[in-house]
Amino acid sequence: MNKLAFPAALLVTALLFGAGCDKEPAASETPSGARHVIAVIPKLTNTVFWQSVLAGAQEAGRDYGYEIIWDGPNRETNSARQIQIVNDAIARQVEGVVLAPVDRQDLVPSVDRLAELNIPCVIIDSGLDAVHFISFASTDNYQGGVLAAQRMGHVLGGRGNVLVVRHIAGSHAAVKRVSGFVDTIANDFPGIKIVDSESGQDSAEIAKKVTEEMLQRHPDVQGIFACNVDMSVGALEALQEQNRPDIKMVAFDPDKSLIDGLRSGQVAAIILQNPYKMGYEGVKAVALHNQGQSSPRLIDTGVEVLTSDNLTDPRIMRLLGEQQ
Repeated sequence: MNKLAFPAALLVTALLFGAGCDKEPAASETPSGARHVIAVIPKLTNTVFWQSVLAGAQEAGRDYGYEIIWDGPNRETNSARQIQIVNDAIARQVEGVVLAPVDRQDLVPSVDRLAELNIPCVIIDSGLDAVHFISFASTDNYQGGVLAAQRMGHVLGGRGNVLVVRHIAGSHAAVKRVSGFVDTIANDFPGIKIVDSESGQDSAEIAKKVTEEMLQRHPDVQGIFACNVDMSVGALEALQEQNRPDIKMVAFDPDKSLIDGLRSGQVAAIILQNPYKMGYEGVKAVALHNQGQSSPRLIDTGVEVLTSDNLTDPRIMRLLGEQQ
């Protein structure tokens, strides 16, 4: 996700934004006064996106009477570390797990084990090829790709050549975003051709490199879609270094450099998620389950399209926090 350190002011913004979430009275503490514990396991820990998830989880923890323990891997490709963190949570006898799986398959045995131990698990952000979880709180990533394609089609006037910068293959969210984009271009914009597509793996540096390589192979390009923040930052750096202001980019997830690109006109749109709500709804679903209540199997946390026209909309500004 985002490589920026989490500014303190964003936490305040996130808490204010989260005030609209439905709340119920906090769960009671144990006779000893100790609070119940839920483990929240993100893909990363120290980025703007994931710290906003943490802020939402902590707010829900306060509302429902749970201590939140927070730990995640150092890279979005490190599924072995995430599996170990799940095992550590089991050893700690947590009363629930909120998991953002780094890989749609590697974490399946861990989630199955949680189910065997009757530890409720909620999946957030990115999907998993498993069935033993109580809820999935996420952006509709396919719809995010649809919105990105619609914006690209509008900006290019329905004609042109486009590149796609993909994320790691194991990310369910990224796969859905690319699918939504590709399907919509094919169905709604026959005059637009996707001429190349490469994965930037899990870093802006690799994304920059593969974007430069694609531009060398296909200089006659009018648009780029990058499917997460690292891919977007790397692709934008490639465009700037090659002095290609004629190529318009649709990005996914905000970053200060991308918002600057939006203001300059290089970036045509940024697809925005609501990570605060993911964290809040994930913890809330576990808490309700432990109270004998049910939550929706699928919790749509929303998706927005940021353009230069709505950059100052108060609702959009709350999602951006300090990145604006």
